[in-house]
Amino acid sequence: MQQPQWDPQEYARSGAFVPELGLPVVDLLAPVPGERILDLGCGNGTLSAEIVRLGATVVGVDASPEMVAAAVAAGLQAEVVDGARLPFREEFDAVFSNAALHWMTDPDAVIAGVARALKPGGRFVAEMGGHGNVASIGVALTAAFARRGIDVAPMRPWYFPAPDVYAERLVAAGFAVDSIQLIPRPTPLSGSFEAWLDTFARSYFAGLDPATSAAITADVVDLVRPWLCDERGRWTADYVRLRFAAHLA
Repeated sequence: MQQPQWDPQEYARSGAFVPELGLPVVDLLAPVPGERILDLGCGNGTLSAEIVRLGATVVGVDASPEMVAAAVAAGLQAEVVDGARLPFREEFDAVFSNAALHWMTDPDAVIAGVARALKPGGRFVAEMGGHGNVASIGVALTAAFARRGIDVAPMRPWYFPAPDVYAERLVAAGFAVDSIQLIPRPTPLSGSFEAWLDTFARSYFAGLDPATSAAITADVVDLVRPWLCDERGRWTADYVRLRFAAHLA
């Protein structure tokens, strides 16, 4: 499946909450001055910069050339790399990732690449969408497309695992799991729900004509409004996060 294209400015407007809510993952990483850390799915580099501020050397990688350009423009070291094809070998003390692994739909290839990139005993600390993440939105998208005879399964861009499933994948790749948990996190949206769809669910609408896209968007909004929009018009997405820390055994 084609990866979504990212607009850094649009992401900063609609997804500013993502790095803000990722700060506890930086705390879990607990970077030490002098460490060399890989930020997997670094985006525009907001959290990379925070790790650098704490004294570590950070290399950011992301599949989006636009996001990497934004990170480089901010003075960070970053390069365009497919998360399922990491080229590094025993280079890093830790691999960090926030809100990116669920966009990488070949998890075993990603985890294997992380294991190769780490020095012996290196740690892997991350947060991603977990089982049940944006469930109501996913159901609404499925229903709105089904009304038009379209199966959305091939369009689904996300991988939201349960903790035991992801822990098994980590162990199979040689990691010892220090902690792993699902964290329900209803997340207020800074913009409209339509803006969230345009930023995070764009792959569903790729190839549709504008009229069909607008009609499906309106259906999705109508379906989720009773559950995600309060009486004052404030939208909250039904986020569930999977947070974990592991190290090479």
